[in-house]
Amino acid sequence: MSLLSPTKTESHPETCPASDPASGAARRTPAATPASPTPRLLSALREDLHVVLARDPSVRSAKEAVLHPALTALWAHRVAHRMHGRGLRIPARLLARWARRVTAVEIHPGAVLGRRVFIDHGAGVVIGETAVVGDDVTMYHQVTLGAVGWWSDNKRPEGDRRHPVVGSGVVLGANSTVLGPVTLGDRAVIGAQALVNKDVPGGARVLAPTAVIREPGRRPELMEDVFTVIASAGSW
Repeated sequence: MSLLSPTKTESHPETCPASDPASGAARRTPAATPASPTPRLLSALREDLHVVLARDPSVRSAKEAVLHPALTALWAHRVAHRMHGRGLRIPARLLARWARRVTAVEIHPGAVLGRRVFIDHGAGVVIGETAVVGDDVTMYHQVTLGAVGWWSDNKRPEGDRRHPVVGSGVVLGANSTVLGPVTLGDRAVIGAQALVNKDVPGGARVLAPTAVIREPGRRPELMEDVFTVIASAGSW
């Protein structure tokens, strides 16, 4: 079994066929394709480094990319996740805690991260235990992939997913929050400051309300420039 795939397939029904193949019924196309087969650890670390070079215009060399704070968090998670999958839960937790202290990125060792995930800036990112993040996902600072709260999650059957599944190619804008066992379809865009607690179809855009300009002596009017039409408030 791949160490980057969920340890319990029943916890991620969106990635499984809708019917028993023996019944002859057609398989359902999954709403998201969370993660490709796991490469060797060194290959995954090398891909993470190249992604920083490709997607961060402020980084101009591999040596500079190594100092990217989110890269440290990703690399630590790659190791911690493998430890977690082999039953070394306490050492995995300690490594994740160290990474959080150094980078301000908190990724539970049980979370599944696909290939070429890019976290820009990194500060304040939180990814929960049963979250699944697909390949080529981009997320900005203060993104949360969380649960809805212990008062609901403690009532779920053991093994049920509590956190989101994020499809491949998804973009999560700054300070966006995705809560609960929802699914974000492939290539969806979650705008800055958006709050999502329902499934999002592939290719869709979820945008938070934009700011209102109040000029002296005039009633406020919604901004109508092209940038606010295609993206939500805040920075990418």
